[in-house]
Amino acid sequence: MNETGIIILAHQLVFQGMFIAKNIFLRQKLGQPIRGTNREVNAAIIFFAIFITTALILSFKGFDILLIPILPREFALAVGLLLLGINLVVSGAALLHLKDSWRVGVIEGQQTELISTGIYRYTRNPFFVAYLLMFAAYSILLRSGLLLGLSVFCFWLVHRMVRKEEAYLLSVHGETYTRYKQKVARYLIM
Repeated sequence: MNETGIIILAHQLVFQGMFIAKNIFLRQKLGQPIRGTNREVNAAIIFFAIFITTALILSFKGFDILLIPILPREFALAVGLLLLGINLVVSGAALLHLKDSWRVGVIEGQQTELISTGIYRYTRNPFFVAYLLMFAAYSILLRSGLLLGLSVFCFWLVHRMVRKEEAYLLSVHGETYTRYKQKVARYLIM
């Protein structure tokens, strides 16, 4: 096993572990589905899994497919670790601050409280920001053009899912959501 593979595997255990724990806890607490079944959610889950699996394969097998050696390995490792640390802080805050309003995708008919406090004061989609940080971190850690390309595609999928969620939140929360959108960025700067 190499160092990068261990880092990615450990990160996935913590990152996905928090996500799974939140989903199980909330599903049991509410006694209703918390995962939507729309196309956007299903596509994102599939491609996130492809991205993560590809990163693990590249890291453990040592493949240099589309290697982009612009950054020295040590610098790439430092930047990647920094981004993964930020990823865990952002994702943990997103899961904590959204409380019982946490959902994976749109579930028609379920109205949740609009959360605009905590990390949601700075970004409307912190868990997706955490995913984007993960995509960047893995691409940098492995200095992989393949992962960079997959990252762009995964961002496009995330953006489609976010747009669907925004339309739903607007239909449920109306003017309150419109005011929130005007004050808080979708991701960080847009």
